[in-house]
Amino acid sequence: MKRSMKIKLEKILFLFAMSMFLYSCGEDDSLEGAESYLDTSTPELTELDIYIRDTFVAPYNIEVLYKWKENEVDLNRYLYPPEVDKVRPALEVVKHIWIDTYDDVGGEDFVKKIAPRQLLLSGGINLNQSATITLGLAEGGKKITFFQTDFLDTTDEESIIEFMSTIQHEYTHILNQTKPFDEEAYGAITPSNYTGQWFNNSIEDSRELGYITAYARAAVVEDFAEMVKTMLINSNQEWNAIIDSIDSEQARQDIRRKEAMVEEYFQSAFGISIYDLQDEAYEHTQDVL
Repeated sequence: MKRSMKIKLEKILFLFAMSMFLYSCGEDDSLEGAESYLDTSTPELTELDIYIRDTFVAPYNIEVLYKWKENEVDLNRYLYPPEVDKVRPALEVVKHIWIDTYDDVGGEDFVKKIAPRQLLLSGGINLNQSATITLGLAEGGKKITFFQTDFLDTTDEESIIEFMSTIQHEYTHILNQTKPFDEEAYGAITPSNYTGQWFNNSIEDSRELGYITAYARAAVVEDFAEMVKTMLINSNQEWNAIIDSIDSEQARQDIRRKEAMVEEYFQSAFGISIYDLQDEAYEHTQDVL
């Protein structure tokens, strides 16, 4: 009987002590008036930020990254953010030659529905161990990275074309992820000369084998993207001159067969013509210049 009363008394004392502890915590640890460690203030937008919001974020839901974020880049490469005054000129080129081209041909909702959700601008050169240079990257169809932003000269046609090669090539991959092309049939046109050592070959030699660029020999999907890219960074007259300059009749025929498959793909998948895109892209490039 005494043991039972002792246990009850201990429980009462324990509960009393706990209630006093909780009361004390409630009194001493009140958050009222406490300073937060999180910055909850509204960030100040620069004129550049407002331009990005109005031109890319609001209409197309595309985020533009130009400030340094180490988790957004390969830390094994010597990369750095672009100079701020280089950002808007680069974005204006991208907007007019890429987005406006597809909007004009495919309708104003084309890029809204099929687009990377992030554009990342890097200032410097992305140099590979093979001594090649990576102009851009597409990551899972969600983000496209532009390198060499600091070196873009908007008064020089070659500089603009090199810079726009990134988006025209990488956007083709995004289109292909949305609506696949017939890789088997396309790859059967020139099946023998795809190679991981594509960088050991010149563009001239590659064209004599039926590939529009040396990088087109890397894989079937890269071949297709290089065809689209090359068509969209050249006028139709310039494109035909490239094909006509190839000595091998077989190579010319092979590239024309690939060209026909590219046109068929854009028509069947999206109801637009690669030739209309080509004309618009050329006109917009001249506008920029």
